[in-house]
Amino acid sequence: LWLSEVLRRGSRNFQLAHQIGLLAHREAIDRLAAEPGLTTDESRALSRVALANYFASAVLMPYEAFFKAVKAERYDIELLGHRFRASFEQVCHRLTTLRRTGSEGVPFHMLRIDIAGNISKRFSATGMRFARFTGACPRWNVFEAFLTPGMIHTQVAEMPDGHVYFELASTVRKQGGGYRAPRTQYAVSLGCELAQARELVYADGLDLSSKGARVPIGPSCRLCDRLDCEQRAFPPLQPPLQVNEQLRGVSFYAPIKP
Repeated sequence: LWLSEVLRRGSRNFQLAHQIGLLAHREAIDRLAAEPGLTTDESRALSRVALANYFASAVLMPYEAFFKAVKAERYDIELLGHRFRASFEQVCHRLTTLRRTGSEGVPFHMLRIDIAGNISKRFSATGMRFARFTGACPRWNVFEAFLTPGMIHTQVAEMPDGHVYFELASTVRKQGGGYRAPRTQYAVSLGCELAQARELVYADGLDLSSKGARVPIGPSCRLCDRLDCEQRAFPPLQPPLQVNEQLRGVSFYAPIKP
């Protein structure tokens, strides 16, 4: 087994555990990847990768020990990362999987996004909707994370359907091969329903009851019906576009009646 010398300890351990999963549990992984809904070799291969990744996370962060630490440290991602020798992104991944009956953690949604707005990972146990093929809402704090890399940002976000979520976001940087190697940076966002935010250390000292502190966001411009948004880049799918050449609202797509 050959591992890149540029991998950090957490990534190196993860890749080792990933390969152990593929080798030692091939039969179980192949059986799960034979799901009838997976109709191509490529989809089945992607399924095996996802299952091996889940196995690796469970090896590095065993459920019972990790769940106990999560409760004791109140979801402190950085502290959990130090304790289990895992990266910020790996800990966020693991937090989304704590759904064992009787030992359930806070249901989270998670995404990873690049500076151009491309979503490369998405998970949702809260029911929050993500845009699949278009850019995400620029009001989301996951984009603010790029302004101060390495710092954790919090936000109370309200969706158009009235659901309110507590969000936290920070950047993660992928290791390069040297001075001339490109530096890859993403932002990772983790969120839960506002009613469960007090279980997180990141909500300490915040007035979660203040409706004035809520930031109105949406899945994307095309799927959001907030016409009073100054950062709207495209018209919504509904209602039909209305243009008054004599008046300009908070955005070009916000209709104004004279």
